[in-house]
Amino acid sequence: MKTQTVDGALREGAARLGSLPTARRDAELLLMRLLGVERAWMMAHPDAELTAEQVERFEARIARRARHEPVQYILGEQEFYGLAMKVTPAVLIPRPETEHLVEAVIAKVGRDAAARICDVGTGSGAIAVALAHELPRAQVTAVDVSRAALDVAAENAQRHDVAERVRLVESDLLSAVRGERFDVMVSNPPYVAEGEVLEAQVREYEPHGALFAGPTGLEVYRRLIPEAWEVLVPAGWLVMEMGHGQREALRELLAGWDAVSFIEDLQGIPRVAIARRSGGE
Repeated sequence: MKTQTVDGALREGAARLGSLPTARRDAELLLMRLLGVERAWMMAHPDAELTAEQVERFEARIARRARHEPVQYILGEQEFYGLAMKVTPAVLIPRPETEHLVEAVIAKVGRDAAARICDVGTGSGAIAVALAHELPRAQVTAVDVSRAALDVAAENAQRHDVAERVRLVESDLLSAVRGERFDVMVSNPPYVAEGEVLEAQVREYEPHGALFAGPTGLEVYRRLIPEAWEVLVPAGWLVMEMGHGQREALRELLAGWDAVSFIEDLQGIPRVAIARRSGGE
């Protein structure tokens, strides 16, 4: 059976992924995780021999990546806010930009707050779990229309020991929790317009229901914002991720809310919309 060195496997793997801009990095990550080692170890031991079984498993992973399958789905994991989150094709892969939502909520309520938080469209549960982890007195309700997504979120809540404070509810937006009241509503909703061109690994593998929101990309916001008003307490906060170029449209949709503001990501792109429900009923 075929054997290979670490360096040989990396060079061959990167060559097979040559059309991808992240070819070498992807090959390194796939091999690191397969071997259970750090990158520094691989760089220090380029002549280390892989077993035939390791070569076979690595080549299978490379083949999947060559078909544009995201590395996160191949590995079954993605880091978010310093926490390793399980991911499957049933959920959107958490992005670093979404960490701005977590930071914004913490900034608004404070780390010692016994806040009632609702995460709408929780997917993998990344936002809900991160908030429960960072806010030890908070109670988080995580809703999603997908039962398969909620199953993944449940595993992540268990993994990070916050399952007792993260309640999972199957719901189309807020329909299942309309009689409740929350201090904070947070959401990374679908906001991509139909017809917008996405990378192959996103378009072909990630769940379309978590990405696309009608012809303009604003359809979910049009439903979510008034529903959030109904369940937020007076002066409660709405914190939402947003797409490129949507700031003015969201400002209009948030007319009547107080303290409307936007947070930019590291590239200077508005990424988070924040608004406070007015004090009256």
